[in-house]
Amino acid sequence: MLTNDTLPLYEIKANLFKGLAHPHRIRALEILSTAREVSVAEMIAETGLEASHLSQHLSVLRRYGLVHSERRASVVYYRLASPQVAELLLVARHLLTEMLDAAQGNRSAASALPPIPAER
Repeated sequence: MLTNDTLPLYEIKANLFKGLAHPHRIRALEILSTAREVSVAEMIAETGLEASHLSQHLSVLRRYGLVHSERRASVVYYRLASPQVAELLLVARHLLTEMLDAAQGNRSAASALPPIPAER
């Protein structure tokens, strides 16, 4: 899905972000970034999701090339498709932290403004 040669690069990038565009998928990627591979059963325990819901999210992550899966006997294991996926999550976390800090600073500055007199 990400390697369609007829799509402009910005559309391919948008498809990448579509794969990331759900909190449960982000959480699954964060779990996968902590180990070489993780079984579906472990991810169910970590996320608290029902197996069918987790399966749908993992399917989207596979479709967009963010994870790979491997079945061994009756157990399915997942791993990140690239270490750069973990780096992307880390950069996003740093950016979000900066944005939240700035928003907190703006709230603090707003609370220090003089009061507005009520209408009379």
